Amino acid sequence: DPTHPDWINRDRFVLSSGHVSALLYAMLHIAGYDLSMDDLKSFGQLNSKTPGHPEVDVTPGVDSSSGPLGQGIGQAVGMALSEKAIAASYKEGSKIMDHYTYCLCGDGCLEEGISQEAISLAGHFKLNKLILIYDENGSTLDGPTLDSLSENVKFRFLSSEWNVLEVKDGNSIEAISSCIGKAKKSKVYPTLIIVHTKIGYGSKNEGDHKTHGEPLGEEDGAYAKAKYHYDYPPFFVPNEVYEDLKSTFRKRGEEAYKAYCEQINAYKIYHKEDFDLFNVSFSKDISSLVKKVEAIKTKDIEATRAASGRVLTNFYKTIPFLFGGSADVAGSTKTNVKDIKMFTNITPEGHDVHWGIREFAMASACNGVALHGGLRPYCSCFLVFADYMKNAIRMAALQNLPVVYLFTHDSLAVGEDGPTHQPIEQLAMLRSIPNLLVIRPCDQKEVEAAYISAFSRTDGPTAIILSRQNLPLLENSSEEKAIKGGYKIKSFVNPDCVLLSSGSEVALSLEASSLLEAKGIHADVVSLPCLEEFDLLDEKEKENILTLPYEKRISIEMASTFGWGKYAKFNIGIDTFGSSGKPNEVIEKYGFSKEQIAEKIALFLLRK
Repeated sequence: DPTHPDWINRDRFVLSSGHVSALLYAMLHIAGYDLSMDDLKSFGQLNSKTPGHPEVDVTPGVDSSSGPLGQGIGQAVGMALSEKAIAASYKEGSKIMDHYTYCLCGDGCLEEGISQEAISLAGHFKLNKLILIYDENGSTLDGPTLDSLSENVKFRFLSSEWNVLEVKDGNSIEAISSCIGKAKKSKVYPTLIIVHTKIGYGSKNEGDHKTHGEPLGEEDGAYAKAKYHYDYPPFFVPNEVYEDLKSTFRKRGEEAYKAYCEQINAYKIYHKEDFDLFNVSFSKDISSLVKKVEAIKTKDIEATRAASGRVLTNFYKTIPFLFGGSADVAGSTKTNVKDIKMFTNITPEGHDVHWGIREFAMASACNGVALHGGLRPYCSCFLVFADYMKNAIRMAALQNLPVVYLFTHDSLAVGEDGPTHQPIEQLAMLRSIPNLLVIRPCDQKEVEAAYISAFSRTDGPTAIILSRQNLPLLENSSEEKAIKGGYKIKSFVNPDCVLLSSGSEVALSLEASSLLEAKGIHADVVSLPCLEEFDLLDEKEKENILTLPYEKRISIEMASTFGWGKYAKFNIGIDTFGSSGKPNEVIEKYGFSKEQIAEKIALFLLRK
């Protein structure tokens, strides 16, 4: 319904091949969405409603941002997952959640590796209300698809448990409509519709890959229009076209919206408790529920990943529409929440998703879940594998989606697994992404603060970075102060220097400070769990926390020093890859014992 483009039970449409956004904008315009002819004329211009690739919350009728090929498929899978899970999570849930998810993709999308991860997931979960339309035009930017692709796409999808339908003539609206009708009748499998088309149809270069990335030009454009028997001036649509869409597309949408409103009003009467939860679940701001979550009981010593598992369990008790899981490491990341059912085709009411070893699709599908609404997504894996997810995390930040990432095994303390599994540059990479909060808590209290921040966010994603090894509960740590991004955890009246650290290195900094104190050197310690939140504090508050001038600040983090120069003149970190060995031995090899840190600090002070 163009007059209610965001209504909850609408069919979702994702243009995975986002570079053909002009087609989507033109269709939205003639279908009656709030997109004027002047908006179409402003295509790709600064601050227009018609950007070069689709952007959610910019153009009415656009359900997701897209452009990085393949990710639209991942997001569509997330939307279809949401529809299935939500419908199964409420009494008579199909009365309040019952729609299809459509996705249009091209050859490029299917060549991207994420597409196979997402396709495999959709088939495994039997997402029968997902319909993927594949524009098979035999061309990529550099040449024919045969130059780089020789697989049988039909067999690929069949082996992934999909229905496959084909349209031989991509200009046959009747054939396409017939296939969509068949796809909607599927009770088990998602459906791929392969639509064979000719790139540059109607132009002198019809079928030539050159028409993929180059404008036709005025002469060839006129030639194509003549072949279409389209003799109207530029940016003109005959009134009968508007009227036709108004009496078909728009009328169907308005009737569907009206029927849904009547149905949900009746549902409210018979299932008030379920309706109230359903209504809250579609609210971006769930901070009122977050405040009601029971605090965990603290322990003297505990890995922050274990504390995270306990906090997540308590969050589920208050916020039952959480939805997520891990990339085959739930036991290690502590996301295997007791009494939460696994999501499967047989138990679609389950909210614990076993994503398998598909980090990229996991992150992209979580974006789709967040875009859909009604579930609050989170996902987890080891920090070093955040690299697999990077572009999907970027898309979450770009789309202002409140996805939560739980990254564990955050340092050299991974030990025996060695440099392939020891994160060095990942923290710096994550911190470089605009609109992503990166929180690395030092103990159980800061873990709770991280969860409160993450699940209270309405305008972007959050990465919570967690330790594999046990960490002590620190005497002066503070949940309330940690939410602000940074605070003083140890201070002297006249300090000689200030140590800035996060995560496991906060306890290490405190130990080093005690060693230095015995030698007459007074080192304040500041916990900085979230640099992004800390940067938002006013300058006076930051100065009160940091106490000393830049020249007397020393950062300590068991990872790349990249980025710490903004806060401290001296940076203690690791700018090489790690080694395999027992955790304590590896940590000592790279200079992160308390004695080694204290010695480095003393040397820095001599150089001041």
